[in-house]
Amino acid sequence: MLPQKGKVCGIDVHKKFVVAAVLSNSGEVWIERFAQTQPGLLALKSWVLDHGCEQVAVESTGVYWYSVYSTLEGRIEVIVANPYRIKNIPGRKTDIVDAQWIAELALNSLIKPSRIFPKEDRELRNLTRARENQVHSRTRLKNRIHRVLESASIKLSSVITDIFGKSGQYILQQILQGTSIDTIIQGIPSQKVKEKADALKDAIQHHLGDDQVLIIEQSLDQIGLINQQILDLDAEIQTRLEERKEELRIAMSVPGIGFISAATILAEIGNSQDFASADKLASWAGLTPAVYQSADTLRTGRITKTGSKHLRWILVEVAQAAARKKNSVLRTFFLRLKARKGYTVAIVALARKILCILWHLLTNREYYAEENIPAKRGKMPRLIDRTHKTIEQMIEILVQAGYVVQKRGLFDPGG
Repeated sequence: MLPQKGKVCGIDVHKKFVVAAVLSNSGEVWIERFAQTQPGLLALKSWVLDHGCEQVAVESTGVYWYSVYSTLEGRIEVIVANPYRIKNIPGRKTDIVDAQWIAELALNSLIKPSRIFPKEDRELRNLTRARENQVHSRTRLKNRIHRVLESASIKLSSVITDIFGKSGQYILQQILQGTSIDTIIQGIPSQKVKEKADALKDAIQHHLGDDQVLIIEQSLDQIGLINQQILDLDAEIQTRLEERKEELRIAMSVPGIGFISAATILAEIGNSQDFASADKLASWAGLTPAVYQSADTLRTGRITKTGSKHLRWILVEVAQAAARKKNSVLRTFFLRLKARKGYTVAIVALARKILCILWHLLTNREYYAEENIPAKRGKMPRLIDRTHKTIEQMIEILVQAGYVVQKRGLFDPGG
C-alpha cells in the first residue's frame, strides 16, 4: 500500500472560479474559493504553498484546468485526474464536496495521474492542432463552393478531378467573370484538360447568380488566406522540430507518412519512451478494442477511442495512404484483412499497426525497411519563409521540398 501524504490540495475547476480544499492526514480541512483570473490564480498558489501542501490534484475539466496547472507548475507537484476515474457518490455533488473528494483521493494516493506533456511539447501540439483546424476549415470552404456550383447546375467537378488545381482555378475565375465557354477553353493552361472541351461545354451551360458569385469569391479569398496561414504554421512547426530531426526522419521512412503527418504524430505522442511497449502506446491512443468479460465469456468490441482524437485521425489518414502503396507489406496486410473484416476495420487495424511499428523504430532508432527494400531516410523539407506567395510559388516550394503535388490538394496529411 502506498504511504499516505501529510497534506494535499484538491481543486474543483470551473470556467469562472475554482474551489480548493486542503486536507491533512489528521483530518483537518481548509476550503477556499478563487476566481479564474490571474490575480485569483496567484492567490491560489500562495494559499497552497502557505499550507505546505505536498501535492495538488486537479480534475481535467475541459480546458479550464490549463491555467491552474501552468500557474502551479514548477512550484509544487501537480497531478491531473481524469473525471471518469474519480467520480463521486451520486446525489452528493457540490463544489466543496467535489474538491474534498479529490483531496481525499490524492491524500491516499488513489488518483492515477493523466499524462501531461512538458511545456515545449504542449506548444508544438497546439501548433499542429491549429494546422489541422485550418485544413478542416479550408475543406469546409471548398465543399461550400462545390455545393454552390452544383446548385447552379455547373458540373465542373464531374469533368475536373480537382477544381482547385491550376486549370480548375482558372476555369472557376473565368466563370465568376462571366467569360464565354469557348474563350475559357482556349485559355486553359493544361492541354490534358483542354482535350475535355466537349465535356466542359456540357458541364458549364448555366450561369451563376450575383449571390452565388459573391459567396464563391469570398470563399476563395478565405481559402487563399488559410493557405498562407498554413504555410506560416508549417514554418513554425519545422522550427520547433529542429531538435527532433532524427525522429522526424525515422517517422517519414514509414510508407504513408510525410513531413506534416510525422510532425503531427510526434507532437501527439510526445516522448515515445514514456510507453513501455507498442501495445501500451496503441492503448493510450485508443486504437485497441474494448474488452467485455462475463464469467468464462470474453468478447471484444470496437476500439476504445480514449486518448487523442487528433492522433487517431492522422493515423487513419496515414493508413489510407499506406494502403495505396503497391508492393508493400502494409498494403498486403490491409488487403488480407479487408477481405475478411471490411474496409473500416482493416484501415483502423493498419493505423494501429503503423503506430506500433513507429514505436519500435523510435525506440531502436532505426529506419523502416521491408524485405528486399533498403531502409530510406525521410527527406526533410527546407524551411518555408513567411512572405506572401502565389499558388504557383507555393507549389514550387513544395516540389523542391520533396512533396508530390497531387490533384486532391496541396497539403495531403497522409504524405
